[in-house]
Amino acid sequence: MKIYNTLTNKKEEFVSIEQDKINMYVCGPTVYNYIHIGNARPLIVFDTVRRYFEYKNYDVKFVSNFTDIDDKIIRKANEEGVDYSQISKKYMDEFLIDSKGLNVKPATKYPKATEEINSMIEMIELLIDKGYAYAVNNSVYFETKKFKSYGKLSNKNQDDLEAGARIAVDKEKRNPMDFILWKPKKEGEPSWKSPWGEGRPGWHIECSVMAKKYLGESIDIHAGGEDLIFPHHENEIAQSEAASDKQFAKYWMHNGFINVDNKKMSKSLGNFFTVREIVEEFSYDVIRFFMLNAHYRSPINFSRELIQASANGLDRIHTGRKNLEYLLENANDEDYNDKDLLLINKNELERIKSKFESAMEDDFNTADAISSIFELIKFSNKNIDSSYSKKYIGDIITLIDKLCGILGIVSKKKETLLDEDINNLIEKRQQARKNRDFALADKIRDELKDLGIILEDTREGVRWHREK
Repeated sequence: MKIYNTLTNKKEEFVSIEQDKINMYVCGPTVYNYIHIGNARPLIVFDTVRRYFEYKNYDVKFVSNFTDIDDKIIRKANEEGVDYSQISKKYMDEFLIDSKGLNVKPATKYPKATEEINSMIEMIELLIDKGYAYAVNNSVYFETKKFKSYGKLSNKNQDDLEAGARIAVDKEKRNPMDFILWKPKKEGEPSWKSPWGEGRPGWHIECSVMAKKYLGESIDIHAGGEDLIFPHHENEIAQSEAASDKQFAKYWMHNGFINVDNKKMSKSLGNFFTVREIVEEFSYDVIRFFMLNAHYRSPINFSRELIQASANGLDRIHTGRKNLEYLLENANDEDYNDKDLLLINKNELERIKSKFESAMEDDFNTADAISSIFELIKFSNKNIDSSYSKKYIGDIITLIDKLCGILGIVSKKKETLLDEDINNLIEKRQQARKNRDFALADKIRDELKDLGIILEDTREGVRWHREK
C-alpha cells in the first residue's frame, strides 16, 4: 500500500510502527459554528482511510480533537451574550450530528482543549527547560531557530520565512517566526492559572499534547486539510520533536482545497455553504459520494450541477442493487447452477474487487475505486437475470455492499415513508409492547431507524421525527 507523504513529497510504501496497529490523529474543528463543506472534506476523506485500514485488518486508534476555546468562540459568545462553553458545547453536538449524517465513524477519542490545559502547561515547561522556549511578559514563545529542521514539512527555508514576516507584529519575540505557546489573559476572556500568569494556551500546542497523550510520542499518521501544513502542522512537529527527541509522525496526509463554482470559498463572495444548508436539497449520502469522486489530494470544485451529477451517480448504484434484490426474490435455484459457473469461471467479481483494492492501495484513489463499483453495477445490469441462482445474485449484492461500505457509501436507498405508514408502524409497536412482545417492538423501532425515523418514548406518548 502506497501513501503520499507530505513530509517527503512522494508516495511511500506504508509500514506501520507497530504491526497490525495504526495510531492516527486528524485535526478536528474549532467549534463556533456549523461545519461547512470545506470542513466536511477531511472528515469524509480520513474516515475512508480509516475504513480501508480496518478492512485490511489493522486495529486503528483514531483521535480527532475539539478546539473548544478560541478567539472565534469567545467572539461568538460575546455576540450572543453567553458563556463560551455554551457555544462550544452547542457546536460540538451539531458537529456530531453532521458527522453521523455523513456516515463518519465516531473517533476512538474526541479530546477537548479545555480538558488538557495541565498537560499543555507541562509540555511548555519541558520546552523551556530544554531551551526551545522562552517566557516574556506572561507569554511563552517557541524559538524556531533552536529547532534546526523547522520548515521540513512545508519545505520552507527559515531565512526566507523570516524575511517575509512582519517583525512589527510582536516586539516580544526574539525572532519573527517564533510562535506562541501561552498567551496572557485579556479582560473579559476565560483564563487558566500557569507558572507565567493567568492566560490560555496557543492553538498549536493542543494537538501535540493530545496526540502524545492518547496515541504516544510517535504516531503512524497525522492528517488534516492542506491549509494546516503551515504553520499549524509545522509548529506541531517542532514542539513535539523538541520535547520528545523522537519523530512525531511517520506519515503526513493532507486533503486538497474546495472551490465553489471555480472560486475560493469565502463569506465575502457569498459562496460559503454549511453542510446543513446543502442537506436541505441533497442528502448527506450525496455529499459524501461527491467528495469521494475526486482524489483526496486534488482540489475539488463544488457546484450545484456537479453535486446533482453525484446524486445521479449514487442513484445508479441504488437502482442496480434494487434490481438485484428483485432478481434474488424471483430466482429459482438456491445454489449455484450451470449458468453461474460459467461466470464464476470468468472470475469477474474477483477481478473487480482486486481493481477496487488496487485503486485504494495507490494512495486511496477513491475516484477509481468508485469506477470499480460502477463496473460491478454495469456487469450485473448486462449479465444477470432471474435464471441465475440466489447464491450467485447474493454474492454480487454482498460485494456491492462490501465495496460501498469501505467507502462509507450507503448502497441501499432509504425508502421514504408517508406519515400515515409511520403512525401505523408505531401503533403496531405499541400493541407489541402491550403484549410484552418486546422483540417485535424492538424490531419495528430498528426498522424505522434504518429508514431515518427516530422514535422518542415520552410520558405523553411516542414522538417521532425524521433524521436529518
